[in-house]
Amino acid sequence: MINITFPDGNVRAYEKGTTALAIAKSISHGLAKKVLAAKINGAVWDATRPLHEDANLQLLTWDDKEGASTFWHSSAHLMAEALEALYPGTKFGIGPSIEVGFYYDVDFGDEVISDKDLEKIEKKMKELAKQNNSFERSEVSKADALSYFKEKDDEYKIELIEELEDGSISFYKQGNFTDLCRGPHLPATGLIKAMKLTALAGAYWRGDESRKQLTRIYGVSFPKLSLLEEHLTMLEEAKKRDHRKLGAELGLFHFSEKVGAGLPLWLPKGTILRDQLESFLKKEQIDSGYSPVVSPHIGKKELYITSGHFEKYGEDSFQPINTPKEGEEFLLKPMNCPHHCEIYKASPKSYKDLPVRFSEFGTVYRYEQSGELHGLSRVRGFTQDDAHIFCTPEQLKEEFIKVIDLVMLVLDKLEFKEYSAQISLRDPENKEKYIGSDENWDKAEQAIIEAAADKNLSTITELGEAAFYGPKLDFMVKDAIGRSWQMGTIQVDYNLPERFELEYVGADNEKHRPVMIHRAPFGSFERFISLVIENTAGNFPVWLAPEQVAILPISEKFIDYAEKVSTELKKCDIRCSIDRRNEKVGRKIRDAEVDKIPYMAIIGEKEVADEAVSVRRHGKGDIGIMPLNQFVDQVVLENK
Repeated sequence: MINITFPDGNVRAYEKGTTALAIAKSISHGLAKKVLAAKINGAVWDATRPLHEDANLQLLTWDDKEGASTFWHSSAHLMAEALEALYPGTKFGIGPSIEVGFYYDVDFGDEVISDKDLEKIEKKMKELAKQNNSFERSEVSKADALSYFKEKDDEYKIELIEELEDGSISFYKQGNFTDLCRGPHLPATGLIKAMKLTALAGAYWRGDESRKQLTRIYGVSFPKLSLLEEHLTMLEEAKKRDHRKLGAELGLFHFSEKVGAGLPLWLPKGTILRDQLESFLKKEQIDSGYSPVVSPHIGKKELYITSGHFEKYGEDSFQPINTPKEGEEFLLKPMNCPHHCEIYKASPKSYKDLPVRFSEFGTVYRYEQSGELHGLSRVRGFTQDDAHIFCTPEQLKEEFIKVIDLVMLVLDKLEFKEYSAQISLRDPENKEKYIGSDENWDKAEQAIIEAAADKNLSTITELGEAAFYGPKLDFMVKDAIGRSWQMGTIQVDYNLPERFELEYVGADNEKHRPVMIHRAPFGSFERFISLVIENTAGNFPVWLAPEQVAILPISEKFIDYAEKVSTELKKCDIRCSIDRRNEKVGRKIRDAEVDKIPYMAIIGEKEVADEAVSVRRHGKGDIGIMPLNQFVDQVVLENK
C-alpha cells in the first residue's frame, strides 16, 4: 500500500500501482470525468500514470492552469495525428501548449498549406477525437528512439533526441500517431470536444533564422462547445481592440521599414499619450521620494559583463559597437540597472542617506527575432519606467510594500480592476541559471513572500520564473475581455550590489552592502500602452486622451466664439481643437466620434448668445446646453 496526501492534508491508503484517475473515481465518478492530469509531489503527471510510492496528490481539471495546459498540449498531438493522416510524410518540430491554445511547427515538404486547408484539418481532428483513443506513455532507449525517427526520416526529432540523455526519453502514442514527448497528456482524446485552428505562420526551426522555415499552425480547444463559442466571441472583440489597428486609425504610432522593424515612431497624438502617462508617474514618484536620473543609451561592454547581463542576454542584444580605439566595444543599453549602480557609486553613502531611490524613463534595446515582433507589445527599442531603490536589509520589507502600493495606484488609475500577484522564485533544481549565493536568494525570496502576505495580495507561486539576479513579484492583470497580462514587476536583488561592490557606512562605522529593489509599474511603455489601447478600445479616460475636446462650430460665423472657448479650455491645460472645415455639423460629430474624442462642444447661435456650449459625450450622445464656465470646470475635474 502507499499513502496519498490530498491538498487539504487528508491522507488515504491505496494499492501500489494505482493511478490519479483511479483515485478520482474512488472519490466520485463526476470528479473523475473532470480530471485531465495530476500534480504528484509538485510535478504534473498523466492521470493514468501508475503511482508506486507515497505522494502528495492534486487532481487537475480545466479550472487549473496546468490542467488546461495539458489539454492544449494533447490537442497539439491530436492535430499532428490529423496532419500525418492527411499529409503522409509530414515531419514535426515541436508542439507545445501556449498561454491560450497550442501550436505545432510542421515541415510539409513540397506540400503548400493555406488557410483554406484548416477546416479540413479540423474535421479530421474531430473524427479522431471521437475515437476516444488513449494517450499511452512508454519509456524508450536513446538508440530505439533514434532508430524510430531515422526510419521516418524526421531530422527534427533526431536533433532533439541527440541532445537527450539515455534513460530520460519517452514516447506518447494515440491511435496511429507516435511522438517524442515528455508529457503529460490527457487520459484520452475523447475529452477534446471542441476545437478551432486559428492561424498559420512561418517559424524558423528552433528560432534560428539560418535554419529552415517551418509552418506553424495555431489552434485552441475546449472540453465544451459553449466554451469555444465564448472564446471565438472574445477573439472577435479582440480584433476590434487590436492596438495595431487602433494605433493606425487614431494616429498614435507608426512603423517604417526604413527605420527598422520593431522600432516604433511615435506620432504627435501618441506622444501626448506617452507624456501623460510619464507625467502622472513622475509626479507620484517625486512625491514618494524618488530622484530622477538620466543614463546614456549605450555603455561599455565591460559594464554588462560585470552586471551579468552580457552572459545571460548577450545573444539577444544588438551586436557590439566598435569604436576607432582598438579593443573598445560598446553595447546599446539592454538594461538600466547597471548604469544606476554606477550612479550610486558616484558618491559615498552613509546609512543615514538610505534608502536612495533613482528613477528613469530609460530606453533600452533588445534584438528580438523578427518572427516574435508584434506591434508595440514586442519591439526592439522600448522605454521602461525604471527605478532602483538602494536600502539597508532592515528597510527592505517597508520599501517593497511601498512599491506594491505604487503599482496598485497605477492599476487603479488605469482602471485595471482584476489582478493577482505572481511570486516568481528560482528553480531549485536548476540553480546554475542564476547568480548569487543561496543565503542571499533565501533572504530575498522571504522578503517578497512576507510583503505580499502583509498586503493581503492574492498570489500564486511559480518556480523558475525569477530573474537571473533575484526573485520578483509580478502583477498579472485581466483586461476588459478577460485576457491576462503581466504588467508591473518588483524584484529584490542582493547580487548586483555584490558585483558592483556597492557600499554604505553603517551605524557601526563599518562598510556594508545595500540591497537593491528593481521596479517598473508600467514595465515597457510600449507594451503598457498597447494594453491600455486594447483595454479601453481606444476610448481613453479624459485625463489620458490625446485630444480631450473637439470644438464644433455649426458655421464659419461662430469661429470667433469657438476661439474663445478654446482659449478658456487651454487656460486650464485642456487639450482641444476647433474643427474649421466647411462641413455640416453632423459630419463633424461623426468624425469626432470616430476619433474617440471624449467631449464635443457644439456651437451655434443660441450657444453664442448664452455664453454656453452644447455638450456631447463620446459614445453617450447629447448631454445638453451647459454654461461655458461650468463645462470647463467639468472637464478640468475629469482631467485630474
